[in-house]
Amino acid sequence: MKDDYIIHSMVEMEELDDLRKEIESGIDVEVVHGGLSLLQHALDVEIAGIRAGNGSHVDVTALLLSAGADPFRKVGRENQSALEMAEEEGHWLAAALFRAWGQRPA
Repeated sequence: MKDDYIIHSMVEMEELDDLRKEIESGIDVEVVHGGLSLLQHALDVEIAGIRAGNGSHVDVTALLLSAGADPFRKVGRENQSALEMAEEEGHWLAAALFRAWGQRPA
């Protein structure tokens, strides 16, 4: 398995196919590196794209969520959840996805 830095780099570069393969090989989707979980890192990248005028998308976020990343888990340097981060930074699409994920049947 790859180390945390390489997995986070895949998130940073939005390398969906490579990240999917690592998920299928059993990486820990809750790993924290540099004060961010993978899900928070995906949000950070997506938010930067929104601010740059590239519009909203949740490709990496959705992939990590589908692999079991928890948007309500408080972690990282800010001790906040991915949902709180999305709401605070105005990433409405991710926040809506997280809320819907939280309402699914157990």
